[in-house]
Amino acid sequence: MARHAGGRSWYGKVVGAALGVTMLATGASVWTAQAGPAGASSPKATASASPAAPGKGGKPVSKTIVHASDAGKRGINLTIDDGPDPVWTPQVLDLLRTYQVKATFCMVGTQAQAHPDLVKKVVAAGHRLCNHTVSHNTAMDKASQTYQSQQILDAERMITKASGGVRSMYYRAPGGAFTPYSRTLAASRGMRPLGWNVDTKDFEHPGTDAIIATVERELPNGPTLLFHDAGGDRTQTVEALRTLLPRLKEQGYTFGFPVR
Repeated sequence: MARHAGGRSWYGKVVGAALGVTMLATGASVWTAQAGPAGASSPKATASASPAAPGKGGKPVSKTIVHASDAGKRGINLTIDDGPDPVWTPQVLDLLRTYQVKATFCMVGTQAQAHPDLVKKVVAAGHRLCNHTVSHNTAMDKASQTYQSQQILDAERMITKASGGVRSMYYRAPGGAFTPYSRTLAASRGMRPLGWNVDTKDFEHPGTDAIIATVERELPNGPTLLFHDAGGDRTQTVEALRTLLPRLKEQGYTFGFPVR
């Protein structure tokens, strides 16, 4: 799983100023870390926290990074990162509805907070939510555990509030910047760390044909596809999906969700 930037510069322009205001406005908790058993790190909140897993009685999830699909050998996990966005997310949702495809939306906390109507539309359409941190810092694996906690837990709260109470089922580190600590923390909150196998590099605007070719060439590497619905002009992404969704279904692939 290669690291990618995925629009970091776009978020960097707005998050620095907005994050402090957001944390104050939402009553963000301050988190610290303690050493756990066998040298593992575990979060300790200085404020009350919500239940550890989505829903009541949810079974624990693994802290290993998942790529497999619950749709089986010919299954595909379509994952959409960095939104929601008022221009591009509705277009992606329209295509998914047209071709009866379900996807996992990896949402940035500030974007979810700004567009709760779109978060609710994603949930209402039967798609799943994934926590993509507050500010999409692709270098967060170099940051302190306190910072990692804030990025994950504040985004969890923002997305849950925007969705009307539906919690994220996965956690995807920006640019793949996972750490053992962040994976353990996410799993303790009921969010399975989520990787990818096929990076379409649509954020680089390589052209619609190039995005399609990347998927067709690299799909044998594994079932999880990475696209973006925010962070810039996503015309190429939408057009690539318009071609790929029916083509892949015609080839006998089915669309599912990452294994929990």
